[in-house]
Amino acid sequence: MGKPSAWGDIPTIIKDIITRFDLKTEKALEFGVEFGFSTSCLANYFDSVIGVDTFEGDAHTTHKGDHFDMTKNNMKPWTNIKLVKSRFEDYIVDNEEMFDLCHIDIVHDYQPTFDAGEWAIQHCPVTIFHDTHSFPSSVGVAVKDLAEKHNLEHYDYPNSHGLGILVNKKLLQK
Repeated sequence: MGKPSAWGDIPTIIKDIITRFDLKTEKALEFGVEFGFSTSCLANYFDSVIGVDTFEGDAHTTHKGDHFDMTKNNMKPWTNIKLVKSRFEDYIVDNEEMFDLCHIDIVHDYQPTFDAGEWAIQHCPVTIFHDTHSFPSSVGVAVKDLAEKHNLEHYDYPNSHGLGILVNKKLLQK
């Protein structure tokens, strides 16, 4: 896609996550798309991927300004991707849709990460969070707090800035 990605080697373990937890691969959701690198990766494994982002950057991204059209153009090869220009907070209001996996890579502050994660763990059996190691006191702590509060299995992939993996066994068994 011509843009570097902090996701690094994470695409190499997505299939492992799907296999290890015997996930269905019908629908994935992503909060935080930016240019679509992770979105396109998920689209290689899931029948449908919804990517939710403001497409305006945030305090922790280098690109500022509206890049929705650029990202939409980047995603043209993947017809199974639907991009939604929205804050995740607005997207989740009264949304009871279920997903097979959710990827969260939004502004790297504690509360938004926790809030997005709290919704996600109730709507999909596996939720992954990027940047747990590059933002350990915010993203990393939010993931740990969610795991403790909801008694979830918690895994840590330390490479490529860290990937926190939360497994909701109650939803996994459905």
